[in-house]
Amino acid sequence: MDPSVLGQIDQVRLNFSPQGLLMINAAIGLMMLGVSLDLKLEDFKRILVAPRAPCIGLAAQFILLPAFTFLLVLILRPHPSMALGMILVASCPGGNLSNIMTYLAKGNCAVSITMTAISTIAAIFMTPLNLSLWGSLNPKTAEILRSVSLSPLDVFITVFVILGIPLILGQILTRAFPDLADRVRRPFKIFALVFFILIVSGALAANWKYFIAYVGMVMLGVFIHNAMALNIGYWSGRLAGLNQADARAVCIEVGIQNSALGLVLVFNFFDGLGGMAIVVAWWGVWHIIAGLVTAFIFTRIPLPAGEEATDPEACRLS
Repeated sequence: MDPSVLGQIDQVRLNFSPQGLLMINAAIGLMMLGVSLDLKLEDFKRILVAPRAPCIGLAAQFILLPAFTFLLVLILRPHPSMALGMILVASCPGGNLSNIMTYLAKGNCAVSITMTAISTIAAIFMTPLNLSLWGSLNPKTAEILRSVSLSPLDVFITVFVILGIPLILGQILTRAFPDLADRVRRPFKIFALVFFILIVSGALAANWKYFIAYVGMVMLGVFIHNAMALNIGYWSGRLAGLNQADARAVCIEVGIQNSALGLVLVFNFFDGLGGMAIVVAWWGVWHIIAGLVTAFIFTRIPLPAGEEATDPEACRLS
């Protein structure tokens, strides 16, 4: 494709009002509150009892994926905002659908849930750190970071408000009012998800012409990036000696990123920069498709004798 045409994507700033930005921040905060209501103390204790698989997965999530994404960007050489969007996605924690997809893939749901819980907390520190570190090492993406005067502390505060506070509130509510938490858990999660979908759909509708015009430019990059993430998760587990069920869980966790958080950060700190926003938005669509395809492939490969997939309850399907 003509470089001059590709370069136009860096000039795009998606339309999003301050009120809309506040709503999308509130939407992801509500989603995180729903996640927190679903977490149990055992999810955090499990990493102390059986730390090997979650620790390998978290290393793949926050160390290997950002590092390999940096290398991938150097190889593919996308335009600066697209490159920074890829680095941003790689800096985010696992996505909310990973637990269900792990169950569908007959993976170890206990590992998946533990990784989701710990990675969400770790993201408060690791997301701003990885975005700042890897983004600043590439001269072209570093220029964007300088142009917006990105402060890792500001990103930390934003991520803490969006992820940390809802998680804390959810745990307090669960401890103080366990019966109430049990009653509202499922309807609240549905409400938060529907609310988020409506807000994002509104943002997409307001910028539909940009999305249609430029999504084709990011599809191949997102496909390669997501395939790399899934393979990093799976093979880091297998090479480290994890069994098949554990490796499947790590694969899904690393391949399903919290692109919703990434989208919020694009609008909060980069004024809806076109290349970043379109990469992150398409990631949010594609990783669901890729995750389901991966889960289907895993279902066609029987687990070795002695390895049992976790029961449905572990994945919070109810």
